[in-house]
Amino acid sequence: MHRRNIRLRREYLYRKSLEGKERLLYEKKRKIREALEEGKPIPTELRNEEAALRKEIDLEDEITAVPRSTIDDEYANASEKDPKILLTTSRNPSAPLTQFVKELKIVFPNAQRMNRGGQVISEIIETCRSHDFTDVILVHENRGVPDGIVISHLPFGPTAYFGLLNVVTRHDIKDKKSMGTMSEAYPHLIFDKFSTKLGERTVNILKHLFPVPKPDTKRILTFANQSDYISFRHHVYEKHGGPKSIELKEVGPRFELRLYQIKLGTMDQDEAQIEWVIKPYMNTSKKRTLLGD
Repeated sequence: MHRRNIRLRREYLYRKSLEGKERLLYEKKRKIREALEEGKPIPTELRNEEAALRKEIDLEDEITAVPRSTIDDEYANASEKDPKILLTTSRNPSAPLTQFVKELKIVFPNAQRMNRGGQVISEIIETCRSHDFTDVILVHENRGVPDGIVISHLPFGPTAYFGLLNVVTRHDIKDKKSMGTMSEAYPHLIFDKFSTKLGERTVNILKHLFPVPKPDTKRILTFANQSDYISFRHHVYEKHGGPKSIELKEVGPRFELRLYQIKLGTMDQDEAQIEWVIKPYMNTSKKRTLLGD
């Protein structure tokens, strides 16, 4: 099994290495198409390849004309079945972290919580692969305060690393009178202000942790980006008569996420290629936002 995973990982990385060549070929064919459509001369640097490229263009259709990315392929079949998530913690979790993870188990439908014990990450990932889990979520803490969450998609990644801030569990929400019940229905998702490529990538990682909801579901999860801090809120709503009389209730928990790294592999692969990582100079520009406006 271990050898098979190594072979599959190599094939996956090989497909990744082809993307640059495919992108370059696509750009060459695009320039030829534009020249032909506009009646302009073929660019000088492409005239030696014109015959071969035009032959490829003639054989293409709407699907094959656009190069596919293995970044897209990671979630290409994700909608065919509901996600199956393993939720665990760092070793020897404190009581606040344990309580927070119990609430996360209900936030993520089809999640199973596991006591970490003495298991190492590589053992957890291998077990999850063999039991058809789609994702592993690992929650960290610092002195009893949850401060990090790692989301690793199986079988080959990606893995997103988030800082965790301002965690408020259901128990700590002050306005308990207006707090709704903790629904376990598949939720509707709202993503606000994720307009950049990195923002779209982040949305893709987060949204595939949730199955497709039924239209009449009254549970809503919101991921709202503001200055690259993602605020998470969990609500249910109730209708009272007409369409305008809707009561929204927060059920918790609530927290903020701060993306700081994405790797093209699972969390047990130290050698995995880094797709994106936050760097100190990125914080120097006040007007620049990485995830979106």
